[in-house]
Amino acid sequence: MDGIREWVGSARSVAVLTGAGISAESGIPTFRGPGGLWRTYRPEDLATPQAFSRDPKLVWEWYDWRRGLIARAQPNPGHFALAEMERRSKKFALITQNVDGLHDRAGNRNILKVHGDIWVVRCAACGRERVDERASIPELPPRCACGGIERPGVVWFGESLPADVWARAEQAAPADLFFVIGTSAVVYPAAGLVALAKSAGAKVVEINIAETPVSGLVDASLRGPAAEILPGLLDG
Repeated sequence: MDGIREWVGSARSVAVLTGAGISAESGIPTFRGPGGLWRTYRPEDLATPQAFSRDPKLVWEWYDWRRGLIARAQPNPGHFALAEMERRSKKFALITQNVDGLHDRAGNRNILKVHGDIWVVRCAACGRERVDERASIPELPPRCACGGIERPGVVWFGESLPADVWARAEQAAPADLFFVIGTSAVVYPAAGLVALAKSAGAKVVEINIAETPVSGLVDASLRGPAAEILPGLLDG
């Protein structure tokens, strides 16, 4: 831990990739965890353009349920530690696979949301986007001013990542210090950022409760919850 604290203190640039694990520590179920089922559906059956075309109301009922869970959740000490790390860093980028907005609420500012944002809705007809932070949307599916059906502003299975956000993530990854936190490292292309950072000469630190496919690639692997480990990296 002391060596990693020194890396944090001396790094001119820091990049962080976060996944569902850090949100799970705030009580938000992961897609692949034991709480991943909703009614009798798997997320993989609902988070697709095809599912939305078949039954937009059903898909929205699931997202409305998720919005309610997320609205009750609070950022944990891991989220707050990353916000403090950003304040202390000369150059900092937080790349997240999470759509819940907990990093925003904790105080991070330079956030690259590669999988979108659950609090954004986008018209499937005209493409207009708006922010809607209500925990529950009264009428499902919601409709745009143009009359089109709105969809959650997230990236579904089979869809491409937002090109501008992804380009900025690829530019940020080759930092002096790269953290990969709470991600299963099986969802690509985001998981590929670890190899990109490493090949560019970054010191790579993994924080996870379990071993992942990138554990053998990193410079240091810390086992345990991010909420417990991250604050300790800022001590001293």
